[in-house]
Amino acid sequence: MDLENKDIVQEVNEIPQETVETVEAPTASTPATQEARVTLPPIFDYSAVETEETPVAPPMKRHMGAKAKRTLSNAIIYIILGIMTVVWLFPFFCLILESFRVETTAQVGYLFPKQWGFDNYIRLFTETDFPRWLLNTFVMGVFVAILQTIIVLCMSYTLSRLRFKGRKFLMNFMLILGMFPGFLSMILLYKVLSDVGLYEANAPWGLILVYVASSGMGYYISKGFFDTIPTTLDEAARVDGATRFQVFYKVILPLSKPIVIYTVLMGFMAPFGDFVLAKYIAHGAVEGMNVGVGLWTWLERTLINTNYTMFCAGGVVVAVPVTILFLCLQKYYVEGVTGGAVKG
Repeated sequence: MDLENKDIVQEVNEIPQETVETVEAPTASTPATQEARVTLPPIFDYSAVETEETPVAPPMKRHMGAKAKRTLSNAIIYIILGIMTVVWLFPFFCLILESFRVETTAQVGYLFPKQWGFDNYIRLFTETDFPRWLLNTFVMGVFVAILQTIIVLCMSYTLSRLRFKGRKFLMNFMLILGMFPGFLSMILLYKVLSDVGLYEANAPWGLILVYVASSGMGYYISKGFFDTIPTTLDEAARVDGATRFQVFYKVILPLSKPIVIYTVLMGFMAPFGDFVLAKYIAHGAVEGMNVGVGLWTWLERTLINTNYTMFCAGGVVVAVPVTILFLCLQKYYVEGVTGGAVKG
């Protein structure tokens, strides 16, 4: 028997007797190369074991559950937003109702008027200086919107595209300077404007000068929007022979419609929302008041009982045009803000 047959026999001897069926040694009639036949234990049949299956929800039920959960979540969010909208709009709703009240001009303890009419609006434009205040505010809004837009866009484009010595220092200096409140310079502004005669009756022109002079510091959002426009457009236009101004006017501005409208809208609405500085520069002169300061004078203790409903009518007249303008340009306003917030 050779070495291979010896190894086979040794492995067979190690198997328990009950697992060995037959072991045939090589004989004369059996070739020496015949291997021992060993019967191994049968493989365990796991299929015969009964297992308890875990019930699985059908995919459609899981999908419907996720959809219902999402619907419930959206419903809760809409309810919360609806409540916030009602709370926010309720004062304006009361203002509109008060403007149509004609049974009395004083404040009352009930909400809905007992008598409706346009008497307050008629008196507003025929018996008061409200048209002059509204005109002052509108003129300031137009001038500030035009001049401020030109200055802000030019400053933003310069800081976005050009690289010059002191650029970083200028940006940081304007950023730090903008942290100080404007109240710190009110006395100085009044002194300067009074010396040149731009106060009291001429307060609107002095306010225009103040609004426009500091507008260059508000370059942040516009610069961020210009940073999102590829500089390759500038380079291609420069290769074609365009000047810097032509690149800005004919290439960049047509692509910057949202930020241009945003800047115009902010400049136009600024005089409508100013009160402290406008009151300080007007210094009691009725001819130089804006609409906010003028309406405020009707809330004095001696005038509020006779002018309260007319004051509400004036608030509606001021709010409606500005609101309509904002709603019409809301799309560009949002695009300008979000586009300018991508890069800084």
